[in-house]
Amino acid sequence: MSSGDASKPPPRPFVTANFAITADGRISTRNFTPSNFSSKRDKRRLVKIRAACDAVLIGARTLAFDTMTLGIPGVRGKNPPLRVIVSNSGRIAPTLRVFQSAGAPIVIFTTKKMPAKTRAALATVADIFIHPRSSVDLALVLAILRADYGVKRLVCEGGGALLHSFAAADLLDELHLTLCPLVFGGSAAPTLTGVPGKFLPKSTQLKLVGMKRAGDECFTRWRVVRGRTRAAN
Repeated sequence: MSSGDASKPPPRPFVTANFAITADGRISTRNFTPSNFSSKRDKRRLVKIRAACDAVLIGARTLAFDTMTLGIPGVRGKNPPLRVIVSNSGRIAPTLRVFQSAGAPIVIFTTKKMPAKTRAALATVADIFIHPRSSVDLALVLAILRADYGVKRLVCEGGGALLHSFAAADLLDELHLTLCPLVFGGSAAPTLTGVPGKFLPKSTQLKLVGMKRAGDECFTRWRVVRGRTRAAN
């Protein structure tokens, strides 16, 4: 293999993200209450997006707050997507609903901070990858999912801090946003990229490729435009 091939990043899945946001750009309240403020129509859209992917990825805190199973209810004739959980702290309750629900295999990416007791309890229900750093290497996560699990398309469903990390590492390819007719307010309420105040290293340029009004909501789809990023202020 040539040196040029050695420097080439390993293949990774196409990464899309799916979020519902309020009119003032919040994905939850300051207390991180469950993200159930969008309509039933949007929930059906979420399932449709999941069903089009090989894996659904979520942060452990969002998973705990929203008590999701990460399945595709009501969809037949399609293998459910791999369920992927990311946690820097490794503090994931084995009693979470996702571990009690039948469905696709579960893969956990965490760090050495995961308590030994938690690791032992979850090792029977999930594949666990321990990263040596204090935070999970998302580029490595994607490379493993592609090479070991055959994942070609992945959807990230939050939270905002995780999306921030994907965007900061230039690993985001597409973004689905549902704009909801609500205003939460509050400076501590999380935005699309986490708690306000933490800038990205560079702005990420998006191109609107789809928009549809559904009642009082607006479904949008954006593609990331590579090579047109700007330094953040």
